Amino acid sequence: MKISVVVVGELQTNCYIIEKGNSVLIIDPGDNASLIASNISSDKRVLGIIITHSHDDHTKAAVELLNKYGTRLYNGHNLCEGNHVIENFSFDVIATPGHMDDSICIYFKEEKVMFVGDFIFKGGIGRTDMIGSSPFDMKMSIKKILKYPTDITLMPGHFGVTLLGDEIDNLNYFLTKL
Repeated sequence: MKISVVVVGELQTNCYIIEKGNSVLIIDPGDNASLIASNISSDKRVLGIIITHSHDDHTKAAVELLNKYGTRLYNGHNLCEGNHVIENFSFDVIATPGHMDDSICIYFKEEKVMFVGDFIFKGGIGRTDMIGSSPFDMKMSIKKILKYPTDITLMPGHFGVTLLGDEIDNLNYFLTKL
């Protein structure tokens, strides 16, 4: 699986383009649909767009890309927790409310990669003081994610990638502060 990142929008959101063979999934198209599309080869077929949570900085270009590619939108409202297959992509959806009530993580177990939106950042977690957020839910989501293997690469909605194992101390710290 090939993963490309296109940083878009005012808040510098990481939009991920993941490829397997001639198939593509787009994760969190926050802005600038034309820039995102320019990073997808014309011989590739976009199978879907996945949104990790419903904040504008993760969704702004979704409608334009849906129209361009005639594909489907997947999010925390239509993806239940558990395993999903979209043609040659197999992944687990993990409900991780806290930053937003519809927050999900997309975990590619075979590749040991998890797209976490604004749930976890390198050295931090998503805000829980906004409409639709909940410190209690964030605490429960952190406890859930701490059960996963520590060698998973986390692909956040902003900033750089990190490993779950490198975030254990930070996550445990936030558990005491929420």
